[in-house]
Amino acid sequence: MKQGRKTTGGKYHLSRKKKLYERKGIETKTVLGELRKKTIRVKGGNKQQRLLRADTANIIIDKKAQKTEIKNVIETPQNNFLARQNRLMKGAIIETSKGKARITNRPGREGFVNAVLIRE
Repeated sequence: MKQGRKTTGGKYHLSRKKKLYERKGIETKTVLGELRKKTIRVKGGNKQQRLLRADTANIIIDKKAQKTEIKNVIETPQNNFLARQNRLMKGAIIETSKGKARITNRPGREGFVNAVLIRE
């Protein structure tokens, strides 16, 4: 059956509209480029940093963090087309000045890029 219809053909009607906290937020598309952040207000009056563009990553090498430059996005496990767009997201393999690394956090939600070096 078509979505929103009963088996008899009658319509389902919404009992109420969605509340503000139930609404979907704006998708943050983090891309490789010069650093650009955006601060938004979230529930409880708190503030969160959203990362729009990034050119550096905090890479863990031998249990020590180092800040390195991101050169390119090699692949993304979600979709190959996102790698072509140089989108930074969790699980993406990036090329840095220290070598290949995998992003371990969600940059669009946290405001920075964390990664671990991939040993080959």
